[in-house]
Amino acid sequence: MSCGDHHETSCEEVLARVYSYLDGELDQGGCGEVREHLDECGPCLREYGLEEAVKKIVNKSCGCEQAPADLRSKVLGRIEEICGEIKASGGVAAGGTGASESA
Repeated sequence: MSCGDHHETSCEEVLARVYSYLDGELDQGGCGEVREHLDECGPCLREYGLEEAVKKIVNKSCGCEQAPADLRSKVLGRIEEICGEIKASGGVAAGGTGASESA
């Protein structure tokens, strides 16, 4: 996704890091970049709001249970793989279906 405007940190990069931002896993520089981008980019801010809402719902439903460290590591590794596939394919995940394919 891109809003079409030029930003110091691209929309794609910000949205790829939004969960890390929500989880407080970015260093101060990374947080600053994401915050600055969200302050100036309405489409990304809306997407961030959606992601934040999803995270809150999941936390409310599953907040009492802690995922095992090896599971968390596997999931994060797979997310990184998928993000790499998305970047390599120009925005469409391998094996995914786009809107034009389902029509």
